[in-house]
Amino acid sequence: MSITELACKRVQELTPYQSARRIGGVGRVYLNANESPEGTRFDLDSTSYNRYPECQPPELLKAYGDYTGINADRILVARGSDEVIGLLCRAFCEPGKDSILICPPTYGMYSIAAETNGITTVKIAPTENFQPDLPKVLDALKNGSVKVLFLCSPNNPTGTVLDRKILLDILRETEGRTIVVVDEAYIEFSPNDSFIDLLDEYRHLVITRTLSKAFGLAGLRCGFALADPEIIGILLKVIDPYPVSAPVAQVATEALSPENVSIMLKRVDELNRIRNDFLARCKTLKCVTGSFDCNANYVLLRFRDGEKLFSDARKAGFILRDFNDKPMLKNCVRITVGTRSEMDDLFNFMKEHDE
Repeated sequence: MSITELACKRVQELTPYQSARRIGGVGRVYLNANESPEGTRFDLDSTSYNRYPECQPPELLKAYGDYTGINADRILVARGSDEVIGLLCRAFCEPGKDSILICPPTYGMYSIAAETNGITTVKIAPTENFQPDLPKVLDALKNGSVKVLFLCSPNNPTGTVLDRKILLDILRETEGRTIVVVDEAYIEFSPNDSFIDLLDEYRHLVITRTLSKAFGLAGLRCGFALADPEIIGILLKVIDPYPVSAPVAQVATEALSPENVSIMLKRVDELNRIRNDFLARCKTLKCVTGSFDCNANYVLLRFRDGEKLFSDARKAGFILRDFNDKPMLKNCVRITVGTRSEMDDLFNFMKEHDE
């Protein structure tokens, strides 16, 4: 008997999430993982590392509460928003019985988290403008097996912002039977489109956030759930005892200081300007046949031949993200917004190879 045969049957059948680090390759310009092109230096106090950290560091909860205007009892901190996604699946779905619902193309970890925990995924294709197909979504919720609905806004990879009216309709129809999760990993790039103001009215709404994108701390692995205190209490039942290490808590708390938040906001403004300029120039190229909403730190472009563009760029040292095999995204490539010089270099490469 092989060791693999000892694993759970569902684990044997799993395909690992293909993260940017797993499939990216080696190059000179990395524009495939939606990371910030710049980092910030932090000083650490290591004198307390001989002690276990708090499960939910109070100073970090307060700092994120000050940043968002949310009370600390409505915040949970975890190892990135990926862990929050997994916790929601474990806490609210019975394996082999319940399911989650997503509207692909969207972030791949929703279905991976479900499958890992023996939970099925209901997939409802969005409308042509990449909004949830409200009638079909509501119809899929009728049998009561969908316990968690995941929506991403701005959506990864399309950059689409969720229509507020559609979300409100969903929230009204799901109250008391489904947890509605809005993933706002990229919301700092489109702050006026947050749904954080709906938390008071809809107790079954959960908003997930991260420090990986706008704050430039992808390597830190620090994310948050914002929700009703009752939901936070449920998630605390299934989270590991020490999800946030002491160094992570220190850096994250410092990153949320008024001074560093100001630095983050300036970085976001600059990245948005670089993004808009790059997109405008790309629209002049013959090889670009379409573009998507730009509300995050990336652009999604449709090319005449996306696979060739992706491959040629990789050979030239530009590591991008190919979405050709995803629903509705034939010939599409996602490009993270890097520094101005990196985007200039990429555009010049694309212009030289324009067809």
